[in-house]
Amino acid sequence: MPHINIRLVREADSTRILEIYRPYVEETAISFEYEVPTQAEFAERIRSVAREYPYLVYTIDESIIAYAYAHRHMERAAYQWNATLSVYVDSAYQRQGIGKQLYACLMEILKLQNIHNVYGIVKTPNPNSEKLHESFGFRRIGIYRQTGFKQGVWHDVTWFEKSIRDHEANPHAFIPIGDIDPQAIAAILARYGHSS
Repeated sequence: MPHINIRLVREADSTRILEIYRPYVEETAISFEYEVPTQAEFAERIRSVAREYPYLVYTIDESIIAYAYAHRHMERAAYQWNATLSVYVDSAYQRQGIGKQLYACLMEILKLQNIHNVYGIVKTPNPNSEKLHESFGFRRIGIYRQTGFKQGVWHDVTWFEKSIRDHEANPHAFIPIGDIDPQAIAAILARYGHSS
């Protein structure tokens, strides 16, 4: 029986994570990047995000087959209660509910960080990603039409939005992930990453 686990990213994971990301850049328009980032650049991206937000990897028998992360939605102080989510799954493991597990885990951790709203930014059409967001009750809030040009085609981008906690009158400030109780994070990771 395979051992399934979801855990926080480690610095040594960047090589494998970049391998998962590479086809999204080279073979699809899901990523709007034209060039695959260098290993050093990609590792710095991971470090930058993981300093404040959850950056998760999904493993089967300790091999990384998917990853997901949250990052700041916009820079101004008043936006601190929002986060944008991203998930990437190795092509051999798509349509198995892995993205769903990672998204659910991310949102539970983000609640501990006082995040109220989460967003998904999806190149459309992209049925897998659209279904993922719809399954969690995200609302489509707008479409940027013909906003990205890649592989000889203009692409639309759809924004999805979901509230994950009540909007109180005096919200507590955003808490960086390093200041969250590690045991609380471990409990969430254990709930969503389990052997099957």
